[in-house]
Amino acid sequence: MLKKIQPYIDLVSQNHNYRRLWLSQVVSNFGDWFGLLAVYALITRYSDSEFLLGLIIVVKMLSLAFFSPLAGYITDRFNRRRIMMICDGLRAMLMVAMLLVVSYETLWMAYVFTALQMMLSAVFEPAKTSSIPNVTTKEELVDANVLSAASWSVIFTLGMGIGGLATAWLGTDLVFILDALSYILSAWFIYRAVIPQETMSKAELKRTRNPFVGIKEGFQYLINTRRVLRPTLAKGCFTMFLGALTYMLILVSEEILLMGSVGLGLLYSARGIGTGIGPIIGRRLFPDEADWIRVMGLCMIFTGAMYVIVGLTTSLILMLVFVLLAHTSSGANWVMSTVLLQRRTPDTYRGRIFSTEWLLFTLAQSASVLAASALLENEIFSIQQLLMIFGVLLAGAGIIWGMTITRQEHHYQRQLRQQRDVPEEAGIQSGHTIA
Repeated sequence: MLKKIQPYIDLVSQNHNYRRLWLSQVVSNFGDWFGLLAVYALITRYSDSEFLLGLIIVVKMLSLAFFSPLAGYITDRFNRRRIMMICDGLRAMLMVAMLLVVSYETLWMAYVFTALQMMLSAVFEPAKTSSIPNVTTKEELVDANVLSAASWSVIFTLGMGIGGLATAWLGTDLVFILDALSYILSAWFIYRAVIPQETMSKAELKRTRNPFVGIKEGFQYLINTRRVLRPTLAKGCFTMFLGALTYMLILVSEEILLMGSVGLGLLYSARGIGTGIGPIIGRRLFPDEADWIRVMGLCMIFTGAMYVIVGLTTSLILMLVFVLLAHTSSGANWVMSTVLLQRRTPDTYRGRIFSTEWLLFTLAQSASVLAASALLENEIFSIQQLLMIFGVLLAGAGIIWGMTITRQEHHYQRQLRQQRDVPEEAGIQSGHTIA
């Protein structure tokens, strides 16, 4: 067991800059999840409207989505280390500002502060993800992303649970203050890290001084560079159906298991564990990165099949097992697509590419949840039927992925092999090789 985790221990103990960036992620992610339930509690305290509670989720998603293009431009044009510290400082201030929400009349401020918090997160996340290749070696990059994904899953599970208990025992005000302190601690870790960054040339800085020009160039680069476009689509295609499936776990706990928040906590814990161990399993089963685009389609098929089984059972134990299995492949898909984007994208475009990926992911998730909720609201399908339908659709998406995206990648990999076999052509595509 120690041998399996030794690479991650070595990475954290020996690479000081990655360790500080990783600790920043751990602390800020914990703050995100820790404070989430406090916001929900604040809304339910001053209003019994289900619409207002659902509206905060929509505000979070749309704020991330609409600000993502500008966020990517910012993270490519300016110093990412400084940007992340500024984002953390401003998010801490917003959490303290939540203390101003003291009545139904002031409840609107919670939505404004949440929207601003998500806009800052839209800047922070691509800046962080774009920085990982700059503080790791090529050999460390996969380990670094696997560790980040595993940390996210652990923090997701613990943050939600501890946040719920803290909100009940300490009250929302103290939770918001602790949340603010977590962002300050995150900024301190980043301050102590050295994060190199390839800067734009003077000509490029001048050409893209208009944000719309910079954003447009990022989209053009993505559309014209298919080796980058393929992994960019992976998370969005996955969550187009998985978003609805994870949303329906809330209803499964309420209406099928009749266990309320306890059942939801168990199901989401299974989801978190699966997401954490999936990248580790995926890396061991598929060590060759040239196979990863194909594996992404297989992951969609596997996750869809697992959720079909979830829809067929009413047993809590079986649900926990198959939800866990389903999210092992979704976690593997997440890390594989992230690593390929980090390897294939130049540093000066990386922020815009990751923010575009986040935009696609957020829009696909929003559409998925809205479609599922509308179908259930109008009683067109039962929860179990819709679980199976979306599971089949996800598996179908994986089959289509294999027939289209995988074939394009296979052609690309064949070209790379041919270029490596011809010495005089070996240098032509050196920027396109997969390390």
